[in-house]
This record gives sequence, C-alpha cells and structure tokens, in this order.
Amino acid sequence: MNAPPRSRAVMVLGTTSGAGKSWLTTALCRHYARLGLKVAPFKAQNMSNNARVVAPTLVASRTAPPPEGVNFPWGGPAENWLAGGEIGSAQYFQALAARAEPEVRMNPLLLKPERDTHSQVVLLGQVDEALTRMGWRGRSEKVWPTVACALDELMAENDVVVIEGAGSPAEINLMDSDIVNLRVARHAHARCLLVTDIDRGGAFAHLYGTWALLPEMDRALIHGFVLNKFRGDASLLAPGPQQLQELTGVPTVATLPMWWQHGLPEEDGVFDTTPTLGTGVSSLPPEGARAPRGGPSALGGPYATSGAIHTRIAVVAYPRISNLDEFQPLKNVPGVALRWARGPADLVGVDWVILPGSKHTSGDLAWLRAQDLDRAISAHAAQGRVVLGICGGLQMLGEALIDTHGIDGNAPGLGLLPLVTAFEPAKTVRRTVARLGEARGAWSALSGVDVRGYEIHHGQTAQHPAMEAAGDVARELMPGLAWQNAEGNVLGVYLHGLFEDPAVLQALFGAQVPTLESVFERMADFIAAHFEPGVLDQLIAD
Repeated sequence: MNAPPRSRAVMVLGTTSGAGKSWLTTALCRHYARLGLKVAPFKAQNMSNNARVVAPTLVASRTAPPPEGVNFPWGGPAENWLAGGEIGSAQYFQALAARAEPEVRMNPLLLKPERDTHSQVVLLGQVDEALTRMGWRGRSEKVWPTVACALDELMAENDVVVIEGAGSPAEINLMDSDIVNLRVARHAHARCLLVTDIDRGGAFAHLYGTWALLPEMDRALIHGFVLNKFRGDASLLAPGPQQLQELTGVPTVATLPMWWQHGLPEEDGVFDTTPTLGTGVSSLPPEGARAPRGGPSALGGPYATSGAIHTRIAVVAYPRISNLDEFQPLKNVPGVALRWARGPADLVGVDWVILPGSKHTSGDLAWLRAQDLDRAISAHAAQGRVVLGICGGLQMLGEALIDTHGIDGNAPGLGLLPLVTAFEPAKTVRRTVARLGEARGAWSALSGVDVRGYEIHHGQTAQHPAMEAAGDVARELMPGLAWQNAEGNVLGVYLHGLFEDPAVLQALFGAQVPTLESVFERMADFIAAHFEPGVLDQLIAD
C-alpha cells in the first residue's frame, strides 16, 4: 500500500475509562506501521502514575520558533532540539508499536496523582510547578497552544498519527475545558472510532448515549463503533448493531473477542479482569475521587501463572502505586505465580514480596502501617525470604524519609536496610545502564549483569551515618542505585524496568518471555482479523 499524500489522523475514543482505548491505539499503531507508513501515537493529556523516560528529540519539522504562547523547552545551536523527560507508559508502548522513537510530544501533558485531589503536572516531559498549582479549567487553556503545536508537528512529520482520547468525550461537565477528546479531534480532522466494553453490559446504550451527547458537528467525526471484550455467539448481537446504525448513521465496524493475557501492560488498573486475576479495580482515581479501600479479598485474588509453580510473588498495591506496568513480564514467566497484595493475608505463603514505586512514599508508608503490612513484611524478611523495593519501595525499606522541602513528607521507614532518603526539589529523570556488583543470596545470579532501566525520583538515598558508625552497613551493588542487606535477602533499587530486561529474567528464572515485538504483532493480527474488511484502510484514505 502506498503512503497517503498527506498526514491522516485516526482517533480512538471510548464510552468509559477502561473500554480499551490504549490497547486499540497500540494495535492500530502497529497495523499502520506494517503497511510501511511512518506512524506516531499521540495523547494530549494522560492521567497516570505509570510513566517512562524518553530521550531528547531532534524536531525535523521545526524551521522557526514555535507560536507565541507555546511553551517548548527546546534549544541548542540550531534551536531544534526538544528536551527528554517523562511520558505516559501507554504512549511509550504505542511508539514502540509504531516503530517510532518515543518522545515527549506524543504525550505533551502528563498528570501524576499524588493525593486524592492533587496531581503533579508534567509538560513536555518536565515537571511544571506553576501548572501544578493551577486549577483544572485554567490549566487547560494555558497548555492548549503547546498541545496543539505538538500535534501539528507530529502531523507534519508522519503519514499517520494515531490519537488516543481520555475517559469519554461525552463528559459534558468537562467539555468547556476539553483538550484531549473533541478539541483534539477537530484540530486534527481525525476520523474517530468509538470503543465500548461490552463485557460490562449496556454497550449499545453507552454507544448511543455517548453519540447523542456530542455536539452535532462532532457526531460526524465518528466513523465507526467498536464492541470490545465480547464473549459468546456474535449472532446474538443482532439486531443491535443494525438498529444503532439506523439511529446514528454510524456502523459497528468491529466486534473484538475477549482476549485474556494479550501481553500488553495495563495502563492504570492494578488488575486484569480475568477469572484468575481477581476483580478489576483502578489504583489511580481521577482528581477529586477517593482511592479504593478494601481488605485482602477486595484486591488479593488468586495467583496468575502458567506451568508448575516454583516462585510465588506478591506485589504490594498501595493507593499511590506507580509504574505497576513493569511487572507485566513476571506474569509471562512460566512457573512464576504473581498476585497483588493489600493485606497481611495476601503475603501468606509467598516467596517474594515486592514494594513497587510510589507517587507519595510517606503516604503509602502510612497506609502500609494502617493495614498492618509493615509487620507482615518485616516478618517475611526475618524468615529469610526475599523482599525487593523499587524506587519508592526502596525508600520505604530504609530507616527514615527526610523532607525539608515539602516534597513528599517525613516518615520512619521499615528499617530493613540501613539507609536514609532525603527528598530534593530537583527530580531525577533518566534512562540508565549499570552493572550489578557482587550480590548475595537470592540475588547472586545477578552479579555482574548489565541491567537497563529508568529512574524517576525526587529522593536521594545513602547509607545511614550513625548506623554505619555502629557497623551496620548496606552492601552497595550499584553506586547510588542499589543496596542489599548483609543476609542477602533484602534488595532495594532505584532502577525501574528490572523485569523488562531479558538478561535479568534469564539470570533469575532461566526463562525467556514473549517480546514486546511479538505482542505488537499479535495485536495487529487480531484487529486485522476482526475489523470489517477495508475499514482500517478507509480511515486513512483521501
């Protein structure tokens, strides 16, 4: 297929959060990339504590300074370099699916929830304190020129831009400050798909209701309805799609069967909604909403695994968990049984406990203590079993959190490593390659392994001086990045992405797991098989 003569925008909107927008956007990125087209993903605003670090970008389309009012952190001799930084994990994976280098214009605005009613604002990869202090509605108008400029540049540099919306475009209370759904669709002249999760029930009502609440001029942007996560006999859907088309003029262009464990990390949910993984609960409520509460039965659930079990792992799911998507590869390792834990009962019988990243470390430490998980984790470590802390989890393992700048909060740590963490205003955001030193115990197989990952943290961690004077010294395996206790069972690292490194999985489990490339290819095959013939080509045709 020949490339279209001008850039096209295909947009995925959803009737609700969790309808399948991120997944479908990723699949479309790979589908169009396989046609030999130059493809880029885009999401104007993402709310997620799952973020990835991207490198600076040379902007090919930039020949003049950006329009007045546009805030681009660009510079350099030719003034055409865009700084790197943080973007949402979903857009990072979408870029890889598109065979493109991930960069900050693909997700110009990232909101990282720190408390129930407060989010840190990241604009073009960099924390923006002024925007963080600003109200939601005022912020939208302030950032729209930057969002529009990023989209325009991506449209100029690519054959196809695949755009993901957020939540629902029919959130009429937010339409006046919308910068992620209809405003983006109009700006890009996008051809939109509206996807709904039929497994939740009420799919036809969701589709019709969403369409009906759109302004009349925006209804014309909807080119097809998509029924996602369908189980059963497709013939039973009739006459629903036909009646829906009669009411709206919009055809149902795909019915996507339920696909358990497709291999793409979930963007925001702690749980997959499979029978083996428990209930679907979001760990990241929107601004103004309260975090979910519940005991072990609410979030523990059975293990997810394949093959004979040799290692049971519990990942503690505190309210402000971050970068949970990095544990997806553990689900794919044969014999590794993975579960999420929110109470002491969820740690019974496990071999490993993992304390993941946190967007509010002191708050999540307080939550751990309220759930009595601090004592359960300490008892687990005292029995010689494995405890791993990653980023915020590493900080929790130490003796104390010290915050003199009002970044996160002061708190006593769990005391499993003789370390102390001080929070600094400057945020460390970088991709890192480092070699692990001589590790002991369960981690000995990682000795001398070069590991790749990324860092996102305000905290700076070091040996506790008084404890060092008393002879209690942590073994530093990577300078400033990884420490281990003397017994060898407790390890803390700042490096995210440890389990996404094939060398680490091979060393720890002797296992190879499906690559992201194979996941993307299967996803593209899946939508090609289940969309009506010709629809995907029509979305980018003149």
